[in-house]
Amino acid sequence: MNLGIATRVFGAVAVLAMGGVSWSQTAVDQDKLVHVNQIQVIGSHNSYHAGFAPSERKYLEMKNPKALRGLDYRHAPLTDQLSGGVRQIEIDVFADTKGGRFAHPAIVQSVAKAGLAADPDFDPQHEMDKPGFKVMHVQDLDERSTCHTFVACLHQVRTWSKQHPQHVPIFILVETKEGALREMPDAVKTEPFTPEIFDSLDAEIRSVFKIDEMITPDEVRGNASTLVEAVHAGKWPTLAKARGRVIFLMDQQHAGPIYVQGHPSLRGRILFTNALPGAPDAAFVEQNGGTLPEIDALVKQGYLVRTRTDEGTEQARTNDTTRRDLALSSGAQMISTDYPSSEPSQWTKFSVGLPGGLVARCNPVNKPAGCIDELLESAKGAQ
Repeated sequence: MNLGIATRVFGAVAVLAMGGVSWSQTAVDQDKLVHVNQIQVIGSHNSYHAGFAPSERKYLEMKNPKALRGLDYRHAPLTDQLSGGVRQIEIDVFADTKGGRFAHPAIVQSVAKAGLAADPDFDPQHEMDKPGFKVMHVQDLDERSTCHTFVACLHQVRTWSKQHPQHVPIFILVETKEGALREMPDAVKTEPFTPEIFDSLDAEIRSVFKIDEMITPDEVRGNASTLVEAVHAGKWPTLAKARGRVIFLMDQQHAGPIYVQGHPSLRGRILFTNALPGAPDAAFVEQNGGTLPEIDALVKQGYLVRTRTDEGTEQARTNDTTRRDLALSSGAQMISTDYPSSEPSQWTKFSVGLPGGLVARCNPVNKPAGCIDELLESAKGAQ
């Protein structure tokens, strides 16, 4: 611990001691005090997104510059993001039970027909030919990813986690992609997410992470009759139980009822649904554009909340920090951006990070007395 951090940490302990908290407060004690829903971290949006290859980019500049403008961002590999301080990632998944459904994106043929130079093969290892969930943003258009399969993405996260066992929990947001595209009626048709497909999704997660490496709905619910009852009662695990683990969350609210079928209150399931507050399975609620009162009210009820600071590159192009500042003042546990501090905007250096370069901080709305920012991860490190 450097001198500056030591002064802040031990100074804070002294102040707390005068307020009735024991002088023996330590990092270990704090881990037993602070719960998962009482911290705040920075996340990345579409964390797998590798952007466009040169000729793909030229093609979109000619044919659809508006689409290119909104998609013109890219992320480092997941392990680099985690090392840079990101603690929430988002992965978009497409069902591909037979394999090969998304192996030949139309944009490759479009580039060739336009007379542009061939781009590097987007899938040199032919991962897209194999059965299993695929990771991309838009089929036939925006398929380049730093990890093409869901399992590959998860292996990257688990490898990093095992190398840094003292990290605060990593939140993994999973967006289930399905349905037709209005802008691309001829695009490859997606498979619908049925209860059986969701069984396969859970199985892929279990093939990578052991049950004790994940915080699951069953663990949070405990002996309560419903998940929401446990959440309102503050039953999220403490950091003492959560360090080095991951939490899976579902992005698409409309998919929640399908995922819950046969699993009341998410019994036996892996992901926490993006549920309506008060529903039996409610533990996580997205508020991507929520107001400060809306977000904070949910946090005070015990829910995990994710919000966003920017969208479609617009705030990054003009350095508009309005939404960023609101999100950082809120109690949302996950603040998601296309531009975490390690990946500032190419136009204005717009980025999103916690004050002082912290990886995690005590939640501004519901932190317990005695919570010290520097002890959450920075002071202890993730080693």
